[in-house]
Amino acid sequence: MAQTSDQTIGRAPHIPVLLRPLLAAVAPVRGLWLDGTFGAGGYTRGLLAAGADCVIGVDRDPLALELAAPWAGEYGDRLRLVAGNFSDMDRHAGAELDGVVLDLGVSSMQIDLAERGFSFQKDGPLDMRMSQSGPSAADLVNTASEETLANILYHFGEERASRRIAHAIVEARTANPITTTLRLAEIVSKCLPRPKPGQSHPATRSFQALRIAVNEEFAQLVQGLAAAERALKPGGLLAVVTFHSLEDRVVKRFFQQAAGEEPNANRYAPVKTETTARFTLVTRKAVGPDDEELAENPRARSAKLRVARRTAAPAVDVDAASLNAPDLPQSSGRKGRR
Repeated sequence: MAQTSDQTIGRAPHIPVLLRPLLAAVAPVRGLWLDGTFGAGGYTRGLLAAGADCVIGVDRDPLALELAAPWAGEYGDRLRLVAGNFSDMDRHAGAELDGVVLDLGVSSMQIDLAERGFSFQKDGPLDMRMSQSGPSAADLVNTASEETLANILYHFGEERASRRIAHAIVEARTANPITTTLRLAEIVSKCLPRPKPGQSHPATRSFQALRIAVNEEFAQLVQGLAAAERALKPGGLLAVVTFHSLEDRVVKRFFQQAAGEEPNANRYAPVKTETTARFTLVTRKAVGPDDEELAENPRARSAKLRVARRTAAPAVDVDAASLNAPDLPQSSGRKGRR
C-alpha cells in the first residue's frame, strides 16, 4: 500500500493550507512545538524551517507516519514522530510546549487515495477511518437506524434533506449493502437537485457528516483544545486551521471563553462575571487564504486560521456543551427537514 500511496501522492503534492499566515502569526518560531495533525508533514517542515528547535509530529493515521519515514531522519533529533491522537497531546509531549498547530478535518493525502474512502469523486471502499481501525463508514451506513442516520447528516453536516437521504439509504441497503463511495454518492445525489455551476457536489455535506461520525471528530476536537491548554507553557501559542463552519464555531467559542471575551447571548442575559484569561487572542478575526494561495491550492478556499497565546492562568476543564460542539440528540425530538 505504501508504494501505491507514494505514487498517488506524488501526482498531487500536499500543500499545507495557510502556512504563510500561520508562521507570520506565531513568529518568531522557537522551542518545542507539537503538530497534532502531522499528515504529510507540511506544517512540521515549515515550523522546523522557521526556527523551531524540535517538533513532535502526532497522527492517528499509520500511513502518515509510514510515508514520513524516508525523510524524517534528515532532521535528526529535531523531529519526533508519535502514533496517536492530538486529544492526548499533553501526554505525548512529555514537556511544556512553546506551540501547537492543529489542521482539522481530512487531509489531502487521505482524500486523494481512493482506497481510503473519503472522496465521493473516486470509487473506493466506503471506509473513512483516519486511524484505519474500528467501525467504518460502511458499517455505519448499513447498520444505523434511519433516525440515527438522519441525525448524523443534520447535526454533523447541516444537511437540510437529512431525513430524505436517510430514508433513501435504508431503502437502498435493503436490496444490497452499500459498500462503495460512488454508490453512496449516487444515492445522495438522487435526493437533491442537480447543482448549479460553481455549487458543491450534492454529497459533500453527507460525506462530511459520516466522516465526522466515524472519527468522532468533535469529541476529539474538544478534548484536543483542552489538552493543548494543559500542555502549553505561559506564552505558548495555539494555532488552529478549520475547514467548515461547524469546526470554526467550536474553535472560535473556545478562544472567546478562554480569553474572557465571550459575548452575552442577548441583552437580557445576566452579565458575565470576569474570569482570568487563559489565552489572549493573537488573531482577532479568522484569517483566510489570499488570492495567491487560492491560485496555488483551490482546496484552501474554506480554510480559516485562529491563533491565541497561553497565559499563566491555570488550565480548566473544557465543557463540550458550553462550546456548542455538535452532538447527536438523545431522543427523536430533533430531526432534519424533508
